[in-house]
Amino acid sequence: MSATQKFSIASIPADGVGKEVVSAGRRVLDALAENSNGKFAFNWTEFPWGCGYYAETGKMMADDGLETLKNFDAIYFGAVGWENVPDHISLWGLRLNITQNFDQWANIRPVKFLPGVQSPLRKADNTELDWVVVRENSEGEYAGLGGRNLSGRGPGNEVALQTALFTEKGCERIMRFAFDLARTRTVKKVSSVTKSNAQQYGMVLWDEVFNRVTLDYPDVQTESVLVDAMSAKFILKPEDLSVVVASNLNADILSDLGSALAGSLGLAASANLNPERRFPSMFEPVHGSAPDIAGKGISNPIGAIASAALMLDHFGLHEEARKVEAAIETATGSGHLTRDVGGNAKTEDVTEAIIKALTNTLAAV
Repeated sequence: MSATQKFSIASIPADGVGKEVVSAGRRVLDALAENSNGKFAFNWTEFPWGCGYYAETGKMMADDGLETLKNFDAIYFGAVGWENVPDHISLWGLRLNITQNFDQWANIRPVKFLPGVQSPLRKADNTELDWVVVRENSEGEYAGLGGRNLSGRGPGNEVALQTALFTEKGCERIMRFAFDLARTRTVKKVSSVTKSNAQQYGMVLWDEVFNRVTLDYPDVQTESVLVDAMSAKFILKPEDLSVVVASNLNADILSDLGSALAGSLGLAASANLNPERRFPSMFEPVHGSAPDIAGKGISNPIGAIASAALMLDHFGLHEEARKVEAAIETATGSGHLTRDVGGNAKTEDVTEAIIKALTNTLAAV
């Protein structure tokens, strides 16, 4: 028998429902490992960082947190944000602190339409829809460049500058990532999202790089679409989409729109990847900390569990990732739905249904 693969994972539930959904995802992964006949195992280390940690220490994470995280194979993240900490402090103090310093420049966000979940999009009833948003995750509008000045002039006179950063290297690497991903899909197409008609510097560079990179992928269909037109296309012609590549802000907004069209942000998974593997990658659901339902046991764990499937892919456990995704579909198809997707199931109910479907599949092999 071959030696057991052991994956060391840093768990950061952080705030609100993040604690509930990370716990659910860990249970699914542990059930998968227990039924792997010793093929692999997960070693978990949980960190208490987040807004609660900030209330005690004045910091969102430990001073040596990044140095500590470097030693892990991956990071499994929940959600960040609470009323005691301004959002820009909580986000930059923890999540963006990790993604920026670990150069997790590729953020992938699949848009999945699950059986049993009613989409507000009528086309989803009789059309096969499946696309993925590839988000540039290291620069663009979230580069953190700018400042606030001239407050000394008195009320109403302060100036704030927020500078979007577009580099040729940053644009090219995310576009090549998108093209390489498209080559693995049934529909080999990349749609670039731009706004170069109004943003004449950064997004014109984005367009120029896209046009140049396109030449290296003659087997992949391409299109360049203005972000406002792409928002409409998500609704009117989603069957035309396969891989959508966009800047940090544009992809953030569009991926939330895609998740809403699939039925709920609670279903949406994401992976923050450092493709060169110089640093660990981070996997997290797209939804926020949801203070209004935190602690009630009604949060949707599917986004976190689907993110765990993306982590399995990152580890090279592709067959296992597909089994987790199939178990999610079995659970939703059999009516195990939380409140956000029209059901009344608890977080625990959905998690148990997914684990049952998964273990039944593994037992049948």
